[in-house]
Amino acid sequence: MELRHLRYFLAVAETGHITRAAEQLGIQQPPLSQQLKALETELGVILFERQPRGVALTAAGRALRTDALDIFARLDQTRQRMQRMARGEEGMLSVGFTSSAAAHKLTPEVLRACRRRFPGIALKLSENNAAEVIEQLTAGTLDVALLRAPVGRPEGLRFELLLEEEMVIALPLDHPLLRKRGAPAHAAAQETISLRALAGDAFILVRRPGAPGMYGDLLKVCERLGFTPRVGAEVERMLSNLNLVAAGAGVTVVPASMAGLNPHGVAYRRMEEADQLRAPLTLAYRERDDNPACAALVALTHRIAARHRRQGDR
Repeated sequence: MELRHLRYFLAVAETGHITRAAEQLGIQQPPLSQQLKALETELGVILFERQPRGVALTAAGRALRTDALDIFARLDQTRQRMQRMARGEEGMLSVGFTSSAAAHKLTPEVLRACRRRFPGIALKLSENNAAEVIEQLTAGTLDVALLRAPVGRPEGLRFELLLEEEMVIALPLDHPLLRKRGAPAHAAAQETISLRALAGDAFILVRRPGAPGMYGDLLKVCERLGFTPRVGAEVERMLSNLNLVAAGAGVTVVPASMAGLNPHGVAYRRMEEADQLRAPLTLAYRERDDNPACAALVALTHRIAARHRRQGDR
């Protein structure tokens, strides 16, 4: 049975007349009658009762009409779905991000906009450090990722800078610098502190394999200031930095968009060297990804990032 047989059958069923149906279909009446007879032979049933002024559906014909209409309706749904997928309006996307990238307001804004603009795209979200995110992109288990500084640039991956922001210093609430300056621990961070003033502190840092770019940039700035940071602990995620800072284990630096997290244990201050230490927000994806939904999300992310830049949000 071919779809054209069902189309012929439905045309006759709707018109109740083989000749008129043949005219609508643009074929001759004898071939149409032959196709209908062949369909009845294949199914082993009589579909039409021949009457003086046309034909009428039998019980089997009425049942086939219902099924045929359902088949064509589902085919139309499939066609529309394929067209939506081709336009990037439907499908599935695996989106990864680092904890510090997730803390920037751009990330949830992009995810909300994607769900609102493309309700047919199912998002699978995961969080890892930068090294793991890039491994997953390379392996094809992630489609798109938001991270800070890339951990290497493997062939086949594309990295696009969206925004940059300054880094801020995170201190435990009882840090001597806060008491010495006499400012409330949670004072608005107009007050600045030099990294040099933290030369005697233990630094809590994300492990170098997980965030080598930001780790290395911090070391370079400290070396220019005449000291090498004493590493008190290395963690897998930047959010863990702040938990350890709150516990009094040391100090750290984080992107400004993370300032305010863990407010009952951490105070944030701008650093005098803010122009030397910047936190990028980077979009990463495979260069030859053939998933239209991926291209749609990339374009949407760039539009939102451009709006942030116009508003002066770095």
